[in-house]
Amino acid sequence: MALETCFRAWALHAPQAGGVRDRPSGISSSSYAPSRPRTTAAAAVVSPSPSALQQLAPRRPPSRFVCHCKNAVDEVVVADEKNWESMVIASEAPVLVEFWAPWCGPCRMIAPVIDELAKDYVGKIKCCKVNTDDCPNIASTYGIRSIPTVLMFKDGEKKESVIGAVPKTTLSGIIDKYVAA
Repeated sequence: MALETCFRAWALHAPQAGGVRDRPSGISSSSYAPSRPRTTAAAAVVSPSPSALQQLAPRRPPSRFVCHCKNAVDEVVVADEKNWESMVIASEAPVLVEFWAPWCGPCRMIAPVIDELAKDYVGKIKCCKVNTDDCPNIASTYGIRSIPTVLMFKDGEKKESVIGAVPKTTLSGIIDKYVAA
């Protein structure tokens, strides 16, 4: 879906040869607009027809737009007992770990904050989530008694913890201590 969206954005914004935004014959203006793909009983995936791509390709000079589909993927990864060692303990980058559960109201309040932090600090820290219902051993190892609890790890060691749904600035302050150090 993300690639299809990028293709359609490219088709809308890429400059035409000669600077004129004329469309190839046989392609209506509605095919340029983002819309839900039409599916039939026979095909569940819709892709541009080869003839439409051939008509578009020769008329398009190299685009100045770059596809950022990787940004469509959530940067917060799920940590569990299988990957805990490799994702958190063995990580060279600082790791922010949120302990949560699906039934927890404050956990749902802080989830968008963790997502924003993951995007703000991409490449500087790793952000993980641990479901305490699925991974009780990890939670008990670190003494998690209340959720949401956010732990900061650096060099495989727990450095700080924050309990409860706190504002983004509180977590940013903690992250900044370990990113700069």
